[in-house]
Amino acid sequence: MKKYILLLFFFLFMGTVLQGQGKHPSAVEEISDSTIIYPESMTEQLGTLLRTWQIDLSKAEVECERGVNVMFHDTVYLNRLYRLPSEMELSFNSVVKSHIEMYANRRREQVSYMLALGDYYFPMFEQLLDLYGLPLELKYLPVIESALNPVAVSRVGATGLWQFMLRTGKGYGLEVNSLVDERRDPYKATEAAVRYLKDLYAIYGDWNLVIAAYNCGPGNVNKAIARSGGKRDYWQIYYHLPRETRGYVPAFIAANYIMNHYADHRICPAHSYNTTTALDTVHVNERIHLEQIAGVLDLPVSELRRLNPQFKKDLIPGDSKAYALVLPSEKMYAFIDRNDEIMNYSKGRYLTHRANTDGFLNGTTLTGSGNTAHIYYRVKKGDNLSTIARRNRITLSQLKSWNGLKSNRIGVGKRLIVGKKAVATPKTDAGEQLAQNITTASAGQTETVNQYYRVRKGDTLGKIAQKNGVRVSQLQTWNGLRTSAIGIGDQLIIGKKSVTVVKEVADPQAGIVKNSGTTNEGSDVISSYLKAQIEKVEERKSGAVISDVSDSDEGITDEEEVKGEMND
Repeated sequence: MKKYILLLFFFLFMGTVLQGQGKHPSAVEEISDSTIIYPESMTEQLGTLLRTWQIDLSKAEVECERGVNVMFHDTVYLNRLYRLPSEMELSFNSVVKSHIEMYANRRREQVSYMLALGDYYFPMFEQLLDLYGLPLELKYLPVIESALNPVAVSRVGATGLWQFMLRTGKGYGLEVNSLVDERRDPYKATEAAVRYLKDLYAIYGDWNLVIAAYNCGPGNVNKAIARSGGKRDYWQIYYHLPRETRGYVPAFIAANYIMNHYADHRICPAHSYNTTTALDTVHVNERIHLEQIAGVLDLPVSELRRLNPQFKKDLIPGDSKAYALVLPSEKMYAFIDRNDEIMNYSKGRYLTHRANTDGFLNGTTLTGSGNTAHIYYRVKKGDNLSTIARRNRITLSQLKSWNGLKSNRIGVGKRLIVGKKAVATPKTDAGEQLAQNITTASAGQTETVNQYYRVRKGDTLGKIAQKNGVRVSQLQTWNGLRTSAIGIGDQLIIGKKSVTVVKEVADPQAGIVKNSGTTNEGSDVISSYLKAQIEKVEERKSGAVISDVSDSDEGITDEEEVKGEMND
């Protein structure tokens, strides 16, 4: 009796094995590859992955007991794959076995981390796969494409979780420029990948061929089909595919196996305390740096980068269009409430891109690092850019240039720069200035005397410089100007004139200056200076130069101006 029972169990077991082999009865015997090329994600150094995964798993809590890998008979692998609830064909052969052993042995630590990352990414993948009616097991495709690394870049330039090439990514609506690469955006890249996979399935009607085409392109798959005599079975065209592509379907099957049976191989998922933080999204329509957000909201910039890997330079160019920013839910309301504070946080340090530099060419913009202050206006209901510009006596183009606006659309509550004012710089005392301008020297030497001009209505620094044959930078240096702003009535040094002088000695008791040498009468410093001033008075009558007087000396004759200055 026992003998019959044993025979019965034997036949049942063999029947199960044959049933498992029914999908590809000759697969184990026919498919073998001694020159297997593993996908890049399976050959990446674990240390490199830990640096680029953008999540700290170094102190992850282990929820199960680790152990040494357990090896199983081929029939166990075959039956486990066959029993997975999959619409896709997950067959077993020697090449698939090689990839399973790679994950279970040499890459087991990587699998541990990917299981933790999957808690964040897999629900997102499943949501979009289900939305488009695709098999949910395709969620494991990024495991072999990128090892769930959103900033992964392959040797040929494929980027992101789903490893899009530039042309394919743009073809599916992903924005790629110097600041933004939506191939690295987990949600947008997943949606594009799902649409691409659906389009490929419409061509081939076979998921193994779809995965092969996703990796090497439809052109290479079509060539392999043609070389095989028109066969449309992946395993029958296996040797006609590029060597790098042959391993993708086996790797995908192995990923499905290990992600479902990791516990059987004593692999523990690493779980980090912050991987399941509740998240929310806000649309940003202003240029802003991630460091500004981090500084105000007391949030690590590394966390912002992990949640928003699409911003390659940490800069959100929201002035061109609105971009979605992912934040922890607990920080969302703080971001909205403190938006103005965030926008102005170290703005000069992080937002250095200048909108217009014409001022540097026409001499109306500060060339140094001078002190200027912005004048702000907060937009109210009913405002538009034209009325704001008119109210503040500036042009619409100036308003848009100062605020980096590309269109006339503005939102209520937004702060706009509506003017700029110079920060006053300390002026030297008149007596000190006179002492600096007059250089006492020995006989035969010269002194430099300033030539002045009083600013009139309609004057600009550029016009004054052109009129007097000097550069704007010279005027700014001579007058200690930090900006190009000047006011009507301001006195400007517009030139310097050399005068021959003799050495003088100051008599502190008399309070006058005496000649220490034997010189002609009238050749002392004072007479030379008076002569120069009278010459300037004469020039002023022609409208070019005026004497050095204070702004309050209006209504005084030219001669009185000179005397008054000397008495000072």
